[in-house]
Amino acid sequence: MAVTIKDVARLAEVSVATVSRALNGHPRVTPETRERILRVAAELRFTPSSAARSLITRRTHTVGALLPDLHGEYFSELIRGIDLAARARGLHLLVSSSHGDAKEAAAALRAMHGRVDGLLVMSPHMDADFLGGNLPHGLPAVLLNSDPSDTTHACFRVDNRGGASAMVKHLVKTGHRSIAFIAGPEHNYEAQERLAGYREALHKLLPGTPERVLQGDFTEASGEHAGKALAALRERPSAVFAANDMMAIGCLASLTQAGLSVPGDIALAGFDDIPISRYVTPALTTVRVPIVELGTLALEELASAIEKPDHPGGKQHTLRAELVARQSCARSA
Repeated sequence: MAVTIKDVARLAEVSVATVSRALNGHPRVTPETRERILRVAAELRFTPSSAARSLITRRTHTVGALLPDLHGEYFSELIRGIDLAARARGLHLLVSSSHGDAKEAAAALRAMHGRVDGLLVMSPHMDADFLGGNLPHGLPAVLLNSDPSDTTHACFRVDNRGGASAMVKHLVKTGHRSIAFIAGPEHNYEAQERLAGYREALHKLLPGTPERVLQGDFTEASGEHAGKALAALRERPSAVFAANDMMAIGCLASLTQAGLSVPGDIALAGFDDIPISRYVTPALTTVRVPIVELGTLALEELASAIEKPDHPGGKQHTLRAELVARQSCARSA
């Protein structure tokens, strides 16, 4: 039969309440008593019921993360950063995806109710009204790369606009005068910021130069489609800048299949610096996003909000994006 807390209390010669306090680190237990209880619990291989502990502490010791997708290296790295910080604090991680759909995002938020002590949320559908209507009242939440109009929740975002501007500046500096851009999903905040950075830098550095924007959706397939369209042009741009590395890699495949040399015939750049970007041929010039750090910092902020209910919310944090020059971009003739 399974060992119960009553068995531990009987052999340690204390009450069930004292065992509970000792196992939960309550200060009202003497060191000698705590040591005896822990020794007996170890000998009996007693494992406290997490459900029972939650009823007592009103904590699940679990945090949730709602992401737009779980596929690809970007989200793998983000989850790794969140999980590293969660484990360091003794927290479990429950992950869900909205698949870019507002109804699924709302359903996932409601499903987290009662299961987690706090939430990390990254979704293009998350604004103040949406969160207010779907987030359980009083549940701590931290946003990732969300619209800055919501000032009630802490948010960690990357300087997407600045990173995109830096890439255009780099391409112009290396001699490129015709720069195409593969944009991300239209209603995605990060994609909008990266497109804005491209446009602002292009108009500032190359006044009068027309924009050349191809629509993508952050997937390899959309990058591949854009690459085919570029390869078919009679007058191709000298450089193409994709709003994320996955689209850049898809574009690279199409350009290569069409017999074009990168960077000989056309330079190529991406955004995010996912691990695979340095191993493709040629290695991808990109904008480095501190993906793991983004997840870690957001989790630490959430943990602080959970542990200290009076923790001030609404702080906005912006992480720097860094240009990484590799072999996929070369000086234009």
